[in-house]
Amino acid sequence: MKKRFAHIAAGLAFVLASGIAINAYSQVKPETLVKQRQSAMNLQGKYFYGHLRLTAQGKVPYDAKMVARNAAYLDALAGMPWDGFTAATKDVKSAATPAVFSEPAKFKDAVDHFLAETAKLVALTKGTDEAAIKAQILAIDKSCGGCHDTFRERQ
Repeated sequence: MKKRFAHIAAGLAFVLASGIAINAYSQVKPETLVKQRQSAMNLQGKYFYGHLRLTAQGKVPYDAKMVARNAAYLDALAGMPWDGFTAATKDVKSAATPAVFSEPAKFKDAVDHFLAETAKLVALTKGTDEAAIKAQILAIDKSCGGCHDTFRERQ
């Protein structure tokens, strides 16, 4: 009986703590959400533009271990910025175009495409097909560019 009570108490504590966490998250300032999503994207750029794309373009020598590492980092970072694109951030100064908020389905499709392309790269790095890996890096580059063309202000 005591074990059952302990399980019920633990479950109740978890539910209450989850509610508090959700409430706290929903109160994050819009400016903070923008900074967080920008930080995640800056790190994506570090691993993608700083190494992977240069490798695919032949500007740096191909190093399978480094490509696999950076692909894994990119994959880990790939899902991070998107929950920072809330309606509350619409009026915060950033490079996001109004289309992010006026065309959410199209934006979600672009995000999903990027996530899928990144996952494909990670899977390919488990093998040894350098040409396929480089082609997939360029596919990610195209995915990034396609999203930026519509959903990011020109810098």
